Amino acid sequence: MFLSIRACREGSTVDTDVIVVGAGPTGLMLAGELRLGGARVVVVERLAEPTGQSRGLGFTARAMEVFDQRGLLPRFGTLEKSPMGHFGGIQFDYTVLEDAHFGARGVPQSQTEAVLEEWAGELGADIRRGWELTKLSEDGHGVEIVAATPDGEQRLRAAYLVGCDGGQSVVRRAAGFDFPGLPATRRMYLADVTGCAIRPRFLGERLEHGMVMAAPLAPGVDRIIVCEHGTPAGDRPQAVEFEEVAAAWERITGESLAGGGADWVSSFTDATRQVSAYRKGRVLLAGDAAHVHLPAGGQGLSTGVQDAVNLGWKLAAVARGRAPEALLDTYHDERHPVGARLLMNTRAQGMIFLGGPEADPARAVFGELMELEDVRRRLAGIVSHLDITYDLGPGTHPLLGRRLPPRPLELPDGTRTGTADLLHPARGVLLDLGGDPAPRESAARWSDSVTVVTARPEDPDAFAGATALLVRPDGHVAWAAGGDSARDDVAAGIDRLVQSLHHWFGSPEVA
Repeated sequence: MFLSIRACREGSTVDTDVIVVGAGPTGLMLAGELRLGGARVVVVERLAEPTGQSRGLGFTARAMEVFDQRGLLPRFGTLEKSPMGHFGGIQFDYTVLEDAHFGARGVPQSQTEAVLEEWAGELGADIRRGWELTKLSEDGHGVEIVAATPDGEQRLRAAYLVGCDGGQSVVRRAAGFDFPGLPATRRMYLADVTGCAIRPRFLGERLEHGMVMAAPLAPGVDRIIVCEHGTPAGDRPQAVEFEEVAAAWERITGESLAGGGADWVSSFTDATRQVSAYRKGRVLLAGDAAHVHLPAGGQGLSTGVQDAVNLGWKLAAVARGRAPEALLDTYHDERHPVGARLLMNTRAQGMIFLGGPEADPARAVFGELMELEDVRRRLAGIVSHLDITYDLGPGTHPLLGRRLPPRPLELPDGTRTGTADLLHPARGVLLDLGGDPAPRESAARWSDSVTVVTARPEDPDAFAGATALLVRPDGHVAWAAGGDSARDDVAAGIDRLVQSLHHWFGSPEVA
C-alpha cells in the first residue's frame, strides 16, 4: 500500500489534500474531479464574486463530450451545435469527421463557470473567494500558501497545489516554472457593445487597416473583436476603455460606435507560450496557467477543462495513497504535447487570418488544400480535439489511447444507456462487449476503482470490433481486445490488461 499523504511525514499535517488556485472553468472542473476521486480540495480565488462577463462563448466538441461524461450537459440547457466552422477564417463543414462539429456555440463563460461552481460545491469542494495568493512555498512534504483575505492574512497547507489562475498565473511565477515561447506581435480588443447597430461579420472581415468581427449575443448586445494593424503589442493584457475600442473600430471600418457603450471590454494578444514542465514537485499547472495562445475556436477553455479531467483522477488517487506519485508524471507526458499542438494550430490560424496582404499567398494555398477531404478531416480533428491520442502502451486496436466514442449500449436486462453515462462517477470502466469472462474476472480485483459493465452496442461496428475495453476515468481507452488485436495471444492480452490496471489504478490490494 502506498503511504497516505496525510502520514507522509511524522508530525506533518495538511489542511486539505489539494489546493486549487483559480475558480475559472479549469479550476472548478478540477475541483469536481478531485472530489469524485475522494480527495479533499480547497479552491482559492482572488475575486470576491464571479465577474459575470461572457468572455469565451462556447466549447469544442470534445469538451462537450467531457461535460457529458460527468452528466453536466443538462445543466447548460439547450445547446446549439454548429456543424459549420472555420480554420483561419476559411469556412468548412466539421461533420466531415465522425462525431465532429465546431462545438457548442453561444454559451457565455459566465454560464460555464456557474454550472461548474454549483457542481463542484455539491460534491463538497471548499471554494473560498476573496483569497488572493501572496506567497507559495514547498518543502518536499507539502505546499503552503499565504493569502490576503477579507479577514486578514491566512495560511493554508496541502499535499499538492494546482495553479489554474490563468495566463498571468501567480502560481507559475511563484513556483519558478520556465515559460518559453514567442512574444506578442499584435494586440486585439474585445467588447460586448450595447446601444449600436452593428452589421454582423460572423467570420471576420479583413480590411486595409485590420480585421474586425461582429456577432449578436442578445437583443441589443453585439460581441466585437478588433485587430488593428500596427497596434503596439506586449506580452501582457492591458486595461482598455470602450473609447479606445470604438476609435480603432472606426479607423478600420469607417463606422462610428458613437452613442454606444459596452458591458465590458478587454484586450488580448497573440503571445504564444507554454511551460516546459506541467509539474514541479508538488506544484502543477493546468489551463492558461500552463499555455497561452491566440483565442481561436473556443480551444483555450476547452483545453483547460480537458487538462483538469486528465489530472483530477490521477491526483486524487495519489493524494489518497492509492497510486504512486509517478502517476502524476503521465499528466505532463500526455497533456504537454496536446498544449504544444494547440499553440501550433492557433498560431497558424493567426498568421492566415490576421496577416495583411503579405499573407495572401499563404491564404490562397491554404484555400486550395482545404478542397481536399483528408485536409478537412485533419483540421476538424485538430480544432474539435476529437483526434487526441495518448501513448497508452502496446496494442494494435484503433481505439487504444483515443477517447471512447459516444455510442448507445444495451445492458443484459434490456436497459439502454450510453458510453458517457458509464463515466459519470469518474471511475475506470471495463466494458465487456463480447461475453468473455476473463477480462471481467481480471478487473474484478480492482472493484473499488473500476466498474465492470457487460453491454451490447446497438451498432455492431461502433467500437471497431472490440470485444472488451478498459476505459480510464477521463474517457480514454487504456486497453482493448478484439478487432485488429484479435490476432494477439489471448493470455498475452489479459497480461497487458492486468498491467494496465496496475499502472492506472494501483495495486488491487488497496483499490
